[in-house]
Amino acid sequence: MALPGSADVVSSAGPLSDRSGIEERSESDSPPAGRLTTRDLGRPIRVVVFGGAFLEPAAQQFVALLDGHPEVELVGGFCQSRGFDLWSRIADVGRRRGLAAPLVLGVYTARAVLRCARRPRSQLILRQRVRKALTRFTAAPDIHSPAVLQRVRALAPDLGLVYGAPILKPQLFEIPTFGTLGIHHGKLPEYRGKKTTFWAVLNGEVTAGVTIQLITAGLDRGHIVRAGEVPIAGKRYGRAAAEVQELGLRLYMDAVLAVKRGIATLQPQPHGASPLYRQPAPQHYLRLWYRQATRLQAGR
Repeated sequence: MALPGSADVVSSAGPLSDRSGIEERSESDSPPAGRLTTRDLGRPIRVVVFGGAFLEPAAQQFVALLDGHPEVELVGGFCQSRGFDLWSRIADVGRRRGLAAPLVLGVYTARAVLRCARRPRSQLILRQRVRKALTRFTAAPDIHSPAVLQRVRALAPDLGLVYGAPILKPQLFEIPTFGTLGIHHGKLPEYRGKKTTFWAVLNGEVTAGVTIQLITAGLDRGHIVRAGEVPIAGKRYGRAAAEVQELGLRLYMDAVLAVKRGIATLQPQPHGASPLYRQPAPQHYLRLWYRQATRLQAGR
């Protein structure tokens, strides 16, 4: 439907800074710690999902899990997109990735073919479940438009859920009764921003994290509802990212059910300064590829 890094990273990618290279935490960025709810709702929790131009595989799996759980009622979803068709997806990747778009699209296609080849039956079932859930999703060029805000209010959601959406504004993420949760594939506050699993691997971290947080006006500043880590030492980036996403799906569903049951608590992030990572540049991917290829060659 459509509705009218590494410490040596100092270029356009890597940690993004204001004046000093570090953003200071503001006390007003997050609400006071406490519980989202104090009792079980006694009914399925009504959730609305906010997504990006299109739902990537992990987001699709999350939507399918929500739609199939007896304690969750998926009342709707909104993606900032001009449509869910193939050409709209290609156009979006082209706008965001520029000259790298053909390579990115090639990687997406290769991964999709590989998933189908490995697990054809499970992928077919997943596609059917996602197709059913997407009948309640709306594509909108501006997710903060008055029409979208009105539609979200009319759905009367208990909880908002973000997966791959653009940065939300308060007029949207404050509509749900208990606020809006978001998934961040990275430890907080150490790894804020984009592609944090990539930066964790490039930086030589022993573990990579994933965090479910309450969305606030500060980027990746929200109180933590769930968090976990996976070991990544010696692993290739693709495997590390897949394991982080798998853990993230479990934690996200656990957080949603904890809110529904009245047992979700809010843990403030530690105080202090933290870097903000950006989309890696081609040279950073090449650096990681070379490092991992060299290690693989040495291990033979």
